[in-house]
Amino acid sequence: MSKIDELLVDVARLVESGRSNQMSLTVVTGGAVITGRLAPEAVWRQRVSEVLADSDHLADFSAVFAAASKAESPTHLHFHLARILQGTVGIPETGGMYRVSIADVSAWTMGDVSYSEH
Repeated sequence: MSKIDELLVDVARLVESGRSNQMSLTVVTGGAVITGRLAPEAVWRQRVSEVLADSDHLADFSAVFAAASKAESPTHLHFHLARILQGTVGIPETGGMYRVSIADVSAWTMGDVSYSEH
């Protein structure tokens, strides 16, 4: 996106304020369609840190994600329970943790887009 969408920044700012963690969003970024629920960055970082801490091979990376963000204004969207839509399949089926730069979002819509295996 050549100019950052201020409306999308406002949505991210509201999520970051902690007043809402129920916002479902679908974005197009780099040709991929990602759909899921937004989380405040601190919550997202904490969850990723916990997952890494439980890994025998990746535990050393846990502290990087546990550190507080230094951003004054939201620069990224933090998805949890998210899927990359590929044809009729959502990857992963159970939902993943994705961080997407707001500047790289070329299109977006409110809501979680579902997919059908039929």
